[in-house]
Amino acid sequence: MFTERTSVGLDVHARSVAAAAIDGVTGEVFRARLVPAPREVIGWIEALPGPAAAAYESGPTGFGLARALNAAGIRCQIAAASKLQRPAGDRVKTDARDALHLARLLRLDEIVPVRVPTQVEESARDLVRCREAARADLMRARHRLSKLLLRHGIVYSGGKAWTQVHDYWLLAQSFPLAGTQAAFEDAYQSVVLATARRDRLDAAITAMATDSQFTPVVARLSCLRGISTLTGFCLAVEIGDWDRFTGASIGAYLGLVPSEHSSGARRSQGPITKAGNTHARRLLVEAAWHHRKPYRPTAILRRRWAVAPPAAVARAQLGNHRLHQRWSAYAERSKRPVVANVAVARELAGWCWSLARLGE
Repeated sequence: MFTERTSVGLDVHARSVAAAAIDGVTGEVFRARLVPAPREVIGWIEALPGPAAAAYESGPTGFGLARALNAAGIRCQIAAASKLQRPAGDRVKTDARDALHLARLLRLDEIVPVRVPTQVEESARDLVRCREAARADLMRARHRLSKLLLRHGIVYSGGKAWTQVHDYWLLAQSFPLAGTQAAFEDAYQSVVLATARRDRLDAAITAMATDSQFTPVVARLSCLRGISTLTGFCLAVEIGDWDRFTGASIGAYLGLVPSEHSSGARRSQGPITKAGNTHARRLLVEAAWHHRKPYRPTAILRRRWAVAPPAAVARAQLGNHRLHQRWSAYAERSKRPVVANVAVARELAGWCWSLARLGE
C-alpha cells in the first residue's frame, strides 16, 4: 500500500533521467531533467516534500539506481515494463509523460514490481547468461561450418556429429580453390574457439555451483531426472527467490500456461504465453524430454543423490515416477509429443519449486 506523501516517477535512460513527482497533499507536480547519477537523483528526491517513494521501468539500465535509492531510505520499485497499464487513446509518448504516468501508477498501487536481485545473485546471473550466449554462438558457428560443407556436397555420415571422430573428419577436408579453403578454415576456427569459450564458462559455473549460496538448492534440484548441475544452477540463479511462487503459479511465471481469450460462455485457449524468463523456460522444456523414457535411475543420477538430503531424494523419486506417468498418459491420448512435453515441463517446474523450498 502506498503510504508516502510524494510519488516519484523516473524515466531512466543511459544519459538522462526524466523525473516527475506528485505531492499527495497539495497536488503539486514537480518536474526535472537529471543526469543518471544516483547522487543527483537522490538529492532531487530528498528536496521534495517527504517521505517519498520512487519507481522506474525495468530495462537495460539495471538495478543500480534502485539499490542506491533503497540504501538512502527511499523506497524504490522497478516496474515490469510489460505490465504497465496505459490508456488506449494515449497516442503521445515522451519521457516527461512517461515519468508522470509512473508517478500516478505508483500512487495508485497499480505497479507490478520486478524483484531486485542481490549483487551476488546478479553476478551469478551474469555468468549464466554469458554461458547462454556462448552456447548460442557455438550453435551458429557449427551451422555455418556444416552449411558451408553442404553447399559443396560434403555431408558427414560417420555417426554422431561434433565428436572427436567428426573433428578428425573435418580436419581431413580440403578444397582446391583458395577462397573456399580460407572460408572453411575460418569457420572451423570459429567452432574451436566457441567450444573452448563454452567449456571455460561451464567450468566456472560448476565451481560456483559446488561452493556458493546456491549449492543446497542445486543439490536438491539435481535429484530430478534431466536436471544436471548446470541446469540446476541456472534455474536457481534465474528464479532467485522461490518463496514468491506456489507450485501452481510458477508455471505461469515461466510462461508455460496456455494463453486465453474468453468472453461470456465462450472459452478459448491458445498456445502457451511464453511470458517470463526465456532461459529458464527453455531449460525446463529440454529437461522434460528426459522423462519420456521409462524411469530407471542411472549411475550419474545416483551420484547426485549421494550429495543431496534424503528427503530431497525421496521427493525427487516421486517426481520422476509421476512425470513419466504423465508422459505415458499423454501418449495414450495420442497427444502430439511437443504439446505433451510442454505440459510435462509445466509440472516439472512445480516439482522444482517443491524441492527448492524443501529445506526451508
